[in-house]
Amino acid sequence: KNTREAAMAIRGMPLRRAQRYLKDVIEHKQAIAFHRFCGTIGRTAMAKHLKGSSQGRWPEKSCRYLLDLLTNAESNAEMKNLNTDNLFIEHIMVNAAQKQRRRTYRAHGRIGPFMSNPCHIELILTEAKEPVVRPEDVEGVKKVKKVSKKKQARERMRQGMTIGE
Repeated sequence: KNTREAAMAIRGMPLRRAQRYLKDVIEHKQAIAFHRFCGTIGRTAMAKHLKGSSQGRWPEKSCRYLLDLLTNAESNAEMKNLNTDNLFIEHIMVNAAQKQRRRTYRAHGRIGPFMSNPCHIELILTEAKEPVVRPEDVEGVKKVKKVSKKKQARERMRQGMTIGE
């Protein structure tokens, strides 16, 4: 669950920015905002600026795994002769893997489950393309923004109200 929230926090980021962000989370300089699995997550001031949630944590273990995965993906991109400065995280997905069972010994001679919660992480880095500039009209002026009939009528109504006063 922690890994899922950390992955959603870096989705769409450029590679360098994501690595810097995860390092800051490990050093407790920035927080990961929790959106879905936030039942018992406390509020923190660090998470207030992160996409409308004030609940956050610093999942160090998950961030270390994601950081290692990003480093691995970066070296794979270098082997494919891609420009690593233009890479961004196009797709990242975390799925629950099969739980691993161990046992813990309880009171009165009972045995209880002691499960681990591993996950599968899927990551795709893509090289960013150059931004496309908006084409202008043949005359060299930009197109006029279309206004709906309803909005035009509302504007005429406002103009009539100010003139009549």
